[in-house]
Amino acid sequence: MIGSNNVTELIITGLFQDPGVQRVCFVVFLPIYLATVMGNGLIVLTVSVSKCLHSPMYFFLSYLSLVEISYSSTVVPKFITDLLTKIKTISLEGCLVQIFFFHFLGVTEIILLTVMAYDHYVAICRPLHYMTIMSHTVCHFPVAGSWLGGLLHSLVQILVTLQLPFCGPNVIDHYFCDLHPLFKLVCTDTFVEGVIVLANSGLISVFSFLILVSSYIVILVNLRNHSAEGRRKALSTCASHITVVILFFGPAIFLYMRPSSTFTEDKLVAVFYTVITPMLNPIIYTLRNAEVKIAMRRLWQKKVDSGME
Repeated sequence: MIGSNNVTELIITGLFQDPGVQRVCFVVFLPIYLATVMGNGLIVLTVSVSKCLHSPMYFFLSYLSLVEISYSSTVVPKFITDLLTKIKTISLEGCLVQIFFFHFLGVTEIILLTVMAYDHYVAICRPLHYMTIMSHTVCHFPVAGSWLGGLLHSLVQILVTLQLPFCGPNVIDHYFCDLHPLFKLVCTDTFVEGVIVLANSGLISVFSFLILVSSYIVILVNLRNHSAEGRRKALSTCASHITVVILFFGPAIFLYMRPSSTFTEDKLVAVFYTVITPMLNPIIYTLRNAEVKIAMRRLWQKKVDSGME
């Protein structure tokens, strides 16, 4: 039950106010979203049907792509349709649902990226024990843990928010629902709730990022004992993951580890990690990974051959 309030519908200001700019954004962001769904969906399909991509690394990659599709879909479809409407509205319940899934899937992705870093660590630093430590059965546990961690995180955020009274105004200065803009509509002091949100969101990002950095420091130290060819292959494998980590964690830490604001720059940073980054991930992983590219070509060839029969 939402705390006592007079607000049932919220008005979203959007990214830009100018109708012409909004139409341009629609033309730009719609293809990006479609590319996000198709690109990540292609990775999920390729990993699931290709016999050569059944290693733990690709198992985690397929789940990461699935999370990317879901994560982007919590925000982008409504954001795109709102670009064509003059007054952008959402119910308070709908806003809370969007916040729940946005944080649920965001933290799930953070934990998955951390798990993938550990997978790289085991593969490079303990190669003889890799298949024992990262067996197919074992790999299901960190994936389930990432979903559970995201769920618990999001439940805390929502339970804190449900106790707050919303008495107006009913305008959210953003292009989607998030906790900091929503807290500005509360008619009581939200200092304690803000600290809880900061601890629950920002510190998860920072601690996970520190674990990731530590994992790669250990990997780099261990690479000194590898041959030049071994170092090249290991660095190539890790480069894609490091790039994705920087693209995701950089904006998240920037927004959640400092006081909230309504600057347009903040909205543009949010666009980067809600719209752009999910589209870049499949490009980053396929461009630098010969096995994925070969598997995709084989999948395409099978489709062409079956169509010619």
